[in-house]
Amino acid sequence: MSATHAGAHGNHAHQFDSLEQQRETELLGFWSFLVTEVMFFGGLFAAYSVYRYLYPHAFHELSENMSVLFGTVNTAVLLFSSFTMVLAVHYCKAGKMNATFWALAVTMLCAFMFLGVKSVEYYHKYEHGMMIGKFWHHEGTPELKLVTSLYFFMTGLHAVHIIIGIGVIVWLMARVKRGTVNAEKYMGIELMGLYWHFVDLVWVFLFPLFYLVHTR
Repeated sequence: MSATHAGAHGNHAHQFDSLEQQRETELLGFWSFLVTEVMFFGGLFAAYSVYRYLYPHAFHELSENMSVLFGTVNTAVLLFSSFTMVLAVHYCKAGKMNATFWALAVTMLCAFMFLGVKSVEYYHKYEHGMMIGKFWHHEGTPELKLVTSLYFFMTGLHAVHIIIGIGVIVWLMARVKRGTVNAEKYMGIELMGLYWHFVDLVWVFLFPLFYLVHTR
């Protein structure tokens, strides 16, 4: 099937027989990607479980130096961003492209708010001598430095996923403005929605594991 023929019969790429087949292929490929992400974060959560078993006192000590308020705010912000992302997908499928654009914009704003709060948290850790590397000056159990490093790695990696998500959202907003994303070509936004929900889900696990240990 030629590209011209495909473009004239359904807006699908030339290597697919139909737009529906293209959507199913894209969805399958993206779910495969998410599986690899689950495996990657799963390994980190497994490491957390091992260290938590070996050094429970260190995790309690770290948790006592965490701001539950900041963690709660960030949790609320991400959960709200998941709602606005759902709205973006809904509006796009309904052909309401202006509403789609603004739903994506609010989602992006929430992402920046999350990173802002996280930056303040990291700065507080620096002020208290709990920044890993040469900036570590905190007095505590020897294992505290190890579990704090795990905290920075897991939350930092999550933040990287947030930053990547922001870049994709900006790209999608530009495509919405150009009209290349619409009620027929919505897969980009739907896949972004899946990615965003996954990132939010990871945080839903990180929040209690690092912030609420001392409250149990």
